[in-house]
Parts: sequence; structure tokens; C-alpha cells
Amino acid sequence: MKRTTLSLIAGATALAAVTGFAALDTPEAAGPDTAKAAAELPVERTSLLCPAPSISDLAETSYTSFTPVTKGTGSDGKAELQPATQQSADGTGDKGGKKKAAKPVLEPKEPGKPVTGDASGADSPALVGTAEGKFAPGWTLQETTEVAAGTGRGLQGVNCTEPDTDFWFPGASTAADRTDYVHLTNPDDSAAVVDIELYGKDGALQSTVGEGITVQPHSSEPILLSTLTDEKQENLTVHVNVRSGRVGAAVQALDDRLGGDWLAASTDPAASLVLPGIPKDATAVRLVAFTPGDSDADLKVRLLSPSGAITPAGNETLHVKAGMTTAVDLGDVTRGEAGSLILTPTDQSVPVVAALRVVRGKGNDQETAFIPATSPVGKRATSADNSAKGTTLSLTAPSRAAEVKVTASAGSDGGTAASKTYTIKAGTTQNVEAPVPSGLKGTYALTVEPVSGGPVYAARTLTATEEGVPGFTIQTLPDDRGTVAVPEADEQLSVLQK
Repeated sequence: MKRTTLSLIAGATALAAVTGFAALDTPEAAGPDTAKAAAELPVERTSLLCPAPSISDLAETSYTSFTPVTKGTGSDGKAELQPATQQSADGTGDKGGKKKAAKPVLEPKEPGKPVTGDASGADSPALVGTAEGKFAPGWTLQETTEVAAGTGRGLQGVNCTEPDTDFWFPGASTAADRTDYVHLTNPDDSAAVVDIELYGKDGALQSTVGEGITVQPHSSEPILLSTLTDEKQENLTVHVNVRSGRVGAAVQALDDRLGGDWLAASTDPAASLVLPGIPKDATAVRLVAFTPGDSDADLKVRLLSPSGAITPAGNETLHVKAGMTTAVDLGDVTRGEAGSLILTPTDQSVPVVAALRVVRGKGNDQETAFIPATSPVGKRATSADNSAKGTTLSLTAPSRAAEVKVTASAGSDGGTAASKTYTIKAGTTQNVEAPVPSGLKGTYALTVEPVSGGPVYAARTLTATEEGVPGFTIQTLPDDRGTVAVPEADEQLSVLQK
């Protein structure tokens, strides 16, 4: 975790705004008027971690990198994506020997234009990405995998995530037809120590195997959930707690019959949650919720459709017992229209986490994706790896109407950027016809920027039908962390007189 330091004694201001955290260290003797209003500055360094994509020999994986053009950045910088097994910063490997630097999977050349890379088979490693300077603000990496057959067949997608110390994954499973892994990736030069806790319908599952898991420096560990407990449970909440160090974490949920996808972490526990972007042709939707506190949570369940808020018949409220995972099947709740789920407390505010398991298709031609509760778009959200025909962008304005600008970048192999502005009515979800670059070749990125009004939530669905199976994957679009608030400071010579 980096810190931004301002030297007031020298009167020189040094700014190092870094994704994830920025703070101001000042002498205690400095007067109360030293700090001024915070300035929004572009971040200068971003780290992203991509899990190992698949255990299938039939897997075909693409990586897409994109950095939006951000005002206030300098002309220098670089970004690259390398295997997690790459050597440490001093050039030594795990056993102290020298290693030859691996060729990056991809290296972006300029902001505003996507760049792609690819991999095949089951041996593709986890990847560590680093972007600096002009490539850092809003840097986004998408990992998309097509698996033609077998467990988890279909389309699997995940946004590569920044390292952190705490993750919640409602919606995992140890059922007989599921093979779920927690992928832990350590980008740092020291080992990380991680605890994995599992919570089922009756509370915490007893296991000591998940305690004190060591993830070696510059490495990734896929942990099979069924090795952590003997209990077979359909719906689980996984808590990844990092004792020391930091990791990237994601759950790969693979089903024998219903395909599979990545389950990204839910947003931090909160009393109200939004789960945006349920496909209009979803045939089955399951809500999984968990409260980590000591109090039960009673939630009002509403579906935000294009015409307004709807209460699902028979599922008007949801009672979540403290420390226990609760699941409810909502069926084909969207009934042919775009939709997002919103959970709010009926009375007492109790923090919860939640996710949706979404199924499309029927019979043997079914596929699965997940939608975790997410935070709002904020200043700007970014989505990489879009195609002209296989992309659906869903926008939700839960409380107040909002005007939203959506920009399609240049294509990875050619094309000119284009923008559109949309108005989303209060309490609705809209599947908008996203702009497409003129003369598009390759894939492109979308940026979503609220212009006015209330908070906006967003999700992007990718579809790709293979042999009649409706493969799809959904990624939510929270703020892309392009800027950070950094307090301004003036020279204060009085500190020298103390």
C-alpha cells in the first residue's frame, strides 16, 4: 500500500497518487489551515491481477487491456502483463537463482486504444499487470475464456482485479455437480498468509484446512473448495481474509450441466445493495445473501425494470440469519425485460453481501453467469473486450434520474471512437444501444460517465453462441479508480519555529 507524502518544511509538494489508497502525512505542529480542499488527480500506478483462466485443454483465452484517455496525465508511462511466476524485483527467482525475464503477454502502446493477447489450453498461468504514468488511470484488463465442452463449458469472463486483503463471495458451492476454486494471486516480493472461511445454510463450516494458507511471492494458488470441507452444500459464502500481505481473489464456479463462469467479489458489506444487469432472457435467477454481523437482516427485494420498480411475487422480502447463507430462487424474474435487483432494509440497517446466479437457455443448452452486488459507476467506469454484436450494456438509476455519457473507444485493430448520451429514468434499468466505433476492427472498450443526476450502476454482458449453447458472461462496472483525491497544501514556515 503506497502513501502520498507532502513535504511542508521544504515547501516542495510531491504527489504520488496510487490506486487503492492516498493519504497526507503532515507534521503535527502544522496549523489547521495547512490543508486545502482535495484535488482530483490521476493515479500514477495501478496493479491488476488475472487468475489462471482454465483447467480445460479446450480453453481459448483472450486478454484485453485498455486505459481511457485521462486529463492531467503526463507523456510518460508504460504498462505490461506478465506471468505471476515472473522473478521478483531484484531479478531472483523463488530459489534465489537468476531468471530470464519473460516476454509480456501484452504491452499497451497508447491510452485510448485497446490491445489484446491470447493463450490456449490448461497450462496458462495467472498474470500480474502493472501500469504507470499515463497508462495507470482507469487501466482495465478483461480475461475472457471460451471452453467448447466439459465441466464449465461456455463463456467465462472476469475483470482482473487490484490486490486487497478482504473478499466476500456469496454464490459459491460444494454441491456434487459443482467444481469451485478460489484463486489467490500474490503480486508482491513477500509471502501472503490467507484464511478461507466457508458459510452455509446453518452457519460456518468446520475446517482447519482453510487457515493459514501461504501464497508464495509472485505466485498463484487455486484452492478447490471441496478440499476445505466434507460438507456438500448448494449455496455457500466464501470469505477470503488476508492475515499478512495482499492478494487478488476470484472464485471460478464450474458446473457439470450448467456451464460456468467467474464469481467476482461482492462489494463491501452494506445495508442496501444493487445487483445490475440481469439479462432479459434469463430463465432462472437465484439470489444468495449473507450477513457477517451478529444481527439478522430483513431486506426488501425489488426488481428495477425499464418501466419502474416491481416486487417479485412471493419474494417481497428476504430474511437473512446472522452468519448463515440464505438463497432464494426467483425464476424468470425479468420476464423478457432488462432488470436489476435492489435490496434495502425493511427496518434495521444490517450490512450484507449478495450475488445472483443467472441461467440462460433450456434443457441441455444452458449456461451460467454471476452478478455480485457492486458499487456505483462513480466518476467513470470502463469495460474492455466488447464486440459489435455480442455486447449488451445495462444502466440503472435506483434513486434519481441520471444523464450518462457512453464512449466507444477506437478498435484494437482499427476504427474511430464514438459517443452517445442517455437519460435513465429514476427507479429503472435500461439496456442501451451502446455506441460502436465507426470502421471497427477487432474489439473495443466502453467508458461510462455520469453527467448529471443520481448515482448510476452498470453491467456489461458478452454473448457468444457455440453449437447452440448460449454462452455468456457478465461483468459489473464500478468506478475505474482513474483519479484519487489529494489534499492541497501551502508552505507553512511556522513549523520551523516550534
